[in-house]
Amino acid sequence: MKTKKRINLSLTYILLIILSIVWLFPIFWVVLTSFRGEGTAFVSYIIPKTFTLDNYIKLFNNDSFPFARWFMNTLVVAIFSCVISTFITVAIAYSLSRIKFKYRNGFLKLALVLNMFPGFMSMIAIYYILKALDLTQTLAALVLVYSAGAALGFYIAKGFFDTIPYSLDESAMIDGATRKDIFFKITLPLSKPIIVYTALTAFIAPWMDFIFAKIILGDATEKYTVAIGLFAMLEQDTINEWFKAFAAGSVIIAIPITLLFMYMQKYYVEGITSGSVK
Repeated sequence: MKTKKRINLSLTYILLIILSIVWLFPIFWVVLTSFRGEGTAFVSYIIPKTFTLDNYIKLFNNDSFPFARWFMNTLVVAIFSCVISTFITVAIAYSLSRIKFKYRNGFLKLALVLNMFPGFMSMIAIYYILKALDLTQTLAALVLVYSAGAALGFYIAKGFFDTIPYSLDESAMIDGATRKDIFFKITLPLSKPIIVYTALTAFIAPWMDFIFAKIILGDATEKYTVAIGLFAMLEQDTINEWFKAFAAGSVIIAIPITLLFMYMQKYYVEGITSGSVK
């Protein structure tokens, strides 16, 4: 039995190592490409023959692709979307978890059905609504779109609030606490994991989204986010000149998100597991 367990464990580790290599190889390749000093878009080898920082310098010293402006645009949208989306999601999740009202179950079922449809199905309607409000080609429109869609992502947060014993609320009510006091002084301090999870997912969304950002911003180059800007570097007439700079930009935008995840990993995992299991 011990021999069989060792064999199974060894096979498991071998499989995990292979999967790790497959997963890490593209990241390793992009990082090396960002430091490559020779060649154009594609070369027949992985390890660069010469290493340079010119690709990173080029990102911030050109007028054709203003990466620094795109980075700041994305950062501003991400911060505002993060704050607004977290507030909306936590508020609606707490309300549906703690307050019993008419049509509550019907609303939960409707929200579940709506979540089954991909968000980009509504992009044409959203575009014309924003156009009627004269909000197209603005960063405020992106914040509005990302924040407005946050409410339907409340299920995991609601599941987390369901794990907090309702007896705490009842005890506080007996002592004279209001709903506001219970929420801010009892529930929120106990809900750090789900708040961190919600904030992280809301912060990352603007960095990764391409479809909505491209539809809303159109050809307003100065308002681009990093996703649209980096994709513009891969056009047929620019890819050979800008591919290495594209790799450098990919590394730069990955650094803050990776550090944030590493720092918040404990709360992130605890929040998503507690909420989804419930």
